[in-house]
Amino acid sequence: MRSKEVILIKSVKSRFLIFLVNLFLVLPVLATELVYQPINPSFGGNPMNGSFLLNKAQAQNKHKASMDDKSYADKFQESLERSYINQMVRKITDEAFGEGDGGLDEDTIFTSGDYEILVMGSNTDTIIVQISNSVTGEVTMIEVPRYPDVGNIDDGVDLP
Repeated sequence: MRSKEVILIKSVKSRFLIFLVNLFLVLPVLATELVYQPINPSFGGNPMNGSFLLNKAQAQNKHKASMDDKSYADKFQESLERSYINQMVRKITDEAFGEGDGGLDEDTIFTSGDYEILVMGSNTDTIIVQISNSVTGEVTMIEVPRYPDVGNIDDGVDLP
């Protein structure tokens, strides 16, 4: 009789185990789809995260802004040089397009720091700008072609 009891217990255990496995397989799955929620407000995240993320980024930033320790005289000199170079470029452009007053018929030299700029306008076809670095000896030549004065061409059309 003992063997019948053992067989019966094994049968009940196996049936119970099969029942549990089937129960887990038939239960409805309780899951939802994965939804991505961005954190950064620049990409659609919560705007309240903005200051937190900025503070976190600034805390990690190891770069320091360079301090501009130029004196007022240095800044003034740079401003004058920029203004003079700007005026020179404007004059070269006007001469190249035939709108100038002929002021570049002579060679003009401008020295600024380590650079010397020589503008040679004596050629009727081109204006040559030579930029020389006095420290390295490097020389850059720029040829600007002269265009005929388009505004003074008499083509028989009267403009108002």
